Amino acid sequence: MKQETVDLLVCPKCDGDKALELSIQEKIETDEILTGSLKCSACQTDYPITNGIARFVEVDDDYCENFGFQWQKWKDIQIDRLAGHTLSETRFLSDSGWSRDWLEGKLILDGGCGAGRFTDVAAGLGARVIACDLSGAIDACRETTSYHGGRVDCIQASLFELPFKKGTFDGVFCMGVIQHTPDPARVIRSLPVFLKSGGKLAYNFYEKSVASWGQFIKYGLRFITRTMSVERTLRLSNFLVRLFFPVTHFLAPIPKIRILNFFIPICASHDPDLTKEQQFTWTLLDTFDWYGPRYEIRQRYTEVAETVRGLGLEVVGSRPGVVQAIQN
Repeated sequence: MKQETVDLLVCPKCDGDKALELSIQEKIETDEILTGSLKCSACQTDYPITNGIARFVEVDDDYCENFGFQWQKWKDIQIDRLAGHTLSETRFLSDSGWSRDWLEGKLILDGGCGAGRFTDVAAGLGARVIACDLSGAIDACRETTSYHGGRVDCIQASLFELPFKKGTFDGVFCMGVIQHTPDPARVIRSLPVFLKSGGKLAYNFYEKSVASWGQFIKYGLRFITRTMSVERTLRLSNFLVRLFFPVTHFLAPIPKIRILNFFIPICASHDPDLTKEQQFTWTLLDTFDWYGPRYEIRQRYTEVAETVRGLGLEVVGSRPGVVQAIQN
């Protein structure tokens, strides 16, 4: 953790902008703070720094335990640089609407970073990124993005209580996260306050539509799996993927017939840019990601866009699952 990142932080429990008092226990040659603490002089709360990460939550909330597990287990597969594809960069640029040139030198917040899939992309395009996650996935993110050195810092905190000064970031993105929180509307409303004037906002989320209910078999299983332990969910996901992956792999290249994969109870990923082994791993990850979360609260993009407009932002792009806006 860099000193310059400490300068961006405030106590998430207090309604103010007083700087936190830093105490350093261990530092390395690059001036990165490995262990120490941050203290709020107002409420006297201490926040530890361990493994180079400031921790603003005591323990992982129950609802996100599966994410901490999955991003530690499959931390590399979605990182373009480590897995030999460009799928994450393509999606990031499309869903954010941001250009490579614009990202250069910008200060960006990744709200709900997981293993750092999109943090790695933004940092690779020249941005300085503060990656934030509630779960233990933040440690996987620090590991996967350490390649970028001082361009990435990781913070463990809740999207409901982010420890940043208002008006700090040139860009804020939150991709694939909103639907897995207990209060999506609160997340949607909370992030824009951290944007500078003219700053850019990008949301990606599961779209609420009639088509999504076509996956009735998966949703039926979710009534059971969302209360299961991580270990049992992993065993079930392994069983289903080993059983059905050969079927979905066979159907995937066949037009008109491959729509049947939509009804099979795994989340098949057969992108031609992936090897068959990568497709299997990605399918297992996505299947576990489907069955593991406690919450899956889909949104309508028209309603998300209207909420964002109501906060005074200009919506510059919207489509199912995506809203892009600028802070006026």
